[in-house]
Amino acid sequence: MRYGYYLTEPKGDDPIGGLRDQIAQAAEDGFSSAWLSNIFGLDALTALAAAGAQAPPIELGTAVVPTYPRHPAVLAQQAMTTNAALGGRLALGIGLSHKMVIEGMYGYDFERPGRHMKEYLDILIPLTRGEHVKYQGETLKANLKLTTPGAGFPVLMAALGPRMLTMAGTVADGTVLWMTGPKTVAEHVAPTITAAAAEAGREAPRIVCALPVCVTDDPDAAINRANEIFAVYGQLPSYRAMLDREGAVSPGNVAVVGDEKAVLAQLEELERAGVTDFVGSVFSNKERTRNLLIGAARG
Repeated sequence: MRYGYYLTEPKGDDPIGGLRDQIAQAAEDGFSSAWLSNIFGLDALTALAAAGAQAPPIELGTAVVPTYPRHPAVLAQQAMTTNAALGGRLALGIGLSHKMVIEGMYGYDFERPGRHMKEYLDILIPLTRGEHVKYQGETLKANLKLTTPGAGFPVLMAALGPRMLTMAGTVADGTVLWMTGPKTVAEHVAPTITAAAAEAGREAPRIVCALPVCVTDDPDAAINRANEIFAVYGQLPSYRAMLDREGAVSPGNVAVVGDEKAVLAQLEELERAGVTDFVGSVFSNKERTRNLLIGAARG
């Protein structure tokens, strides 16, 4: 299992410089990848292109870019440009986002998200490989070929339900998970996506699992803190479904918390479940937690 690090959006007057420093530190610490969210702050692809091009070589991923606000050809062009700037080190993570965001904030129709993602991938992925795409779907169409440099990089989907996991295995290169615990990975995510990839004659997919993590001698306090920080994820339907599968009452119940021995045991459980890349989102006791993750990343 490879280890990645969840980047935090820097505050202050030089966010790109701060991000560059985080990426450089992650590379120096031995992490195989670093990942940036795309919510309402920095545009993840632009920020990674600007900061990552100035940092030591390390895979840089988006976790994740919402699909609805950008035509797949526009996203393909931006991602290819970013990959060119990074010298081929991009992992493009994409996702549907949530109805409250797509309809309530952007004003797009969130009806039949599975159809949307299928049509999106049918255009996006061949374009990112440098192919000409002529496609007519129910909601999306395209007839073009990009001349953008930077073709060829993994495309990962935020996939939780069976249909999305099947697409992530048959069309994309794997999945990026959040708020998904080891039981759910072992019994639901890994079997579904791996079987889909095998049936399609594709290589085993990546299962990138990002979770809050804290090394502490007071796990109850850490769980309570995680519940405060990540409360919204217990209310969003897609994540709530994963928490319910896990038997988790709240987000803190899937956070990786405990002393060094307990956290390492939980990381080993995730690896046995089928996780290929663990991405730690350090939310408390940062120095102690980071030191453990560095040790795990270096093997």
